[in-house]
Amino acid sequence: MKKYLGIELGSTRIKAVLIGENFVPIASGAHDWENRLEDGIWTYRLEDAWAGIRDSFAKLSADYQSSFGEPLTDIDGMGVSAMMHGYLPFGKNCEQLVPFRSWRNTVTEKAAEVLSDTFNFNIPQRFSIAHLYQAILNNEPHVKDIAFITTLAGCIHWKLTGQNVLGLNEASGVFPVDNGDYDPKLIARFNELLEGFNCFKLQDVLPKAIPAGGSGGVLTAEGAKLLDPTGRLKAGIPMCPPEGDAGTGMVATNSIAERTGSVSAGTSSFAMLILEKPLSKRHMEIDLMATPAGKPVAMAHASTCTTDLDAWVGLFGEVLETMGTKADKSDLYYTLYNKALEGDTDCGGLLSYNFYAGETVVNMNEGRPLFVRNPDSRLTLANFMRAQLYAAMTTLKLGMDILTEQEGVRIEQLVGHGGLFKTKGVAQRLMAAALNVTVAVMETAGEGGAWGIALLAAYMAEKDGTLEEFLSKRVFSNAKSESIAPNIGDTRGFNAFMERYNAGLPIERAAVECLNATL
Repeated sequence: MKKYLGIELGSTRIKAVLIGENFVPIASGAHDWENRLEDGIWTYRLEDAWAGIRDSFAKLSADYQSSFGEPLTDIDGMGVSAMMHGYLPFGKNCEQLVPFRSWRNTVTEKAAEVLSDTFNFNIPQRFSIAHLYQAILNNEPHVKDIAFITTLAGCIHWKLTGQNVLGLNEASGVFPVDNGDYDPKLIARFNELLEGFNCFKLQDVLPKAIPAGGSGGVLTAEGAKLLDPTGRLKAGIPMCPPEGDAGTGMVATNSIAERTGSVSAGTSSFAMLILEKPLSKRHMEIDLMATPAGKPVAMAHASTCTTDLDAWVGLFGEVLETMGTKADKSDLYYTLYNKALEGDTDCGGLLSYNFYAGETVVNMNEGRPLFVRNPDSRLTLANFMRAQLYAAMTTLKLGMDILTEQEGVRIEQLVGHGGLFKTKGVAQRLMAAALNVTVAVMETAGEGGAWGIALLAAYMAEKDGTLEEFLSKRVFSNAKSESIAPNIGDTRGFNAFMERYNAGLPIERAAVECLNATL
């Protein structure tokens, strides 16, 4: 039996998934982790990453042995995925030069602005090149020692294989790509910016970009020991190029052909629309990337989605515990999410901002979670929960409106995946209303990016047509999904909430100015 392994380092969970010949998961393991705010930087420690990877793989191996009665020693292909982009620089002796700077940081405003103008191409603050150039502008001491840079997915892959490579989607979040590789004209422009800084040439420090189906190297003996300290796992396993969660999300939802799109909603949220033609102009709110196969993608991104919502659910759970009742976590989410459907479609005048970090689409570099209401607002549990769910979708809505209304991008439906959609039907219905488009959720939606990168490993090994053909004909040919079209009443209610949201943005700005982030 052929077996393919996928490992993803998500924002709150590290997951390992093993799939069989029919591409269905046959074993899995997971490990919870969380980001840290250290010295004003959102980060994850690499030692925590490796501890989580080993724990996830150990649980997967135990699951496999329990099911098949034999140890897991050999795999036909594997891949690594992680939260998108960020910044990890290394020196000539392969030493980590600064802590990982994750996608959540909004500390590269100046660099992103200069690069966007220089390239005439939107460079968001989370792109690796923005972090690198900001470090140069800041005269950070580590810059002179940089031998290469990579992302979290790229770093884990490099330690497993010795190869500093990235899949095309993740590479397009490091530096703009064109025709399957980094854009040489923009590399030349960046090198012109470096004149006078006495440092590297950009092309010498970037990871190699590889399209889906290409080889990312093989698991070395050292890498096998890192992954499986028991020594059972054999070296030599072929590895596909590592990808970010945006790329694996597209694969896991079969949303990589023109006029298809996906929406991922978890710690952050983003919608990926595959373009039929270039956009008419540059938009600071829209990121241009590539599918793992190299097709152009427009992304609307929000730094925060469920974090504040999860905090409120946790608070309600604490209230129940204080009253002597301990609710199952899944039951608590199910009850509160479904309660939201009983609320007024406009949330009864309630208003919530879920900003844990800055949001580029509203030009804010920091965030303060806020709940606001008028004296005559209808404060009920149903309205409160609906306001929290709406707040998780508002920033994404602003970006999507640019694509659909200003650019006329056509999309027939979005395929949803991520934690927000775990409670069946609720967020799916409200997301359809918010974005005014049918939202489908597949039975496999819960498998996520670990499954997506396992599929990319299978595609690399089996090379059956294009990536689109492989997914459509072999993986998703009999896939089941449920679709929900926009409800007119819900859409009107969400639009009323959005009017209140836009009018109240100065409140959020004032909170950022007046409340120190450490309070």
